[in-house]
Amino acid sequence: MAGLYRIEDLRSDDLISIPIMGPALCAGFPSPADDFLEGALELPRWLAPNPPATFAWNIAGDSMRGAGIFDRDLAVTDRSLTPIHRSVVVAIVDGTMSLKRLVFEDGRPRLTFDNSDMPAFAVEEMVEGEIWGVVRFSIRWHIARAGLVR
Repeated sequence: MAGLYRIEDLRSDDLISIPIMGPALCAGFPSPADDFLEGALELPRWLAPNPPATFAWNIAGDSMRGAGIFDRDLAVTDRSLTPIHRSVVVAIVDGTMSLKRLVFEDGRPRLTFDNSDMPAFAVEEMVEGEIWGVVRFSIRWHIARAGLVR
């Protein structure tokens, strides 16, 4: 079956290492935090087809819960993808990295939270705004992180 991968078919040379950025990407209102390299995540190459442009971000907050991204998830972001309407993106909002949904309303870009309790804001309302990358997928922990063997 073309396109399907079985675990037993994966070899160590099929894995790539992508950087995990930290301390955490704000999934809510931007918070003052400097980003830095926190570690690396090994993934099968088919999950990250452009390794030099792929980064994982720890998520803090749950303002993107409508997108299925919650506090303490990892968002794997590809800088080589072009954002389109409804893309989940990593945006630089007034100098701070943040997770948002990009929507176009009346031809104008807006960055929104995927949480109806939080307001959308127009890109031009920001002092500075830039789309840094597009979220390709997220990883959710289903066990307590403290229980993971490192």
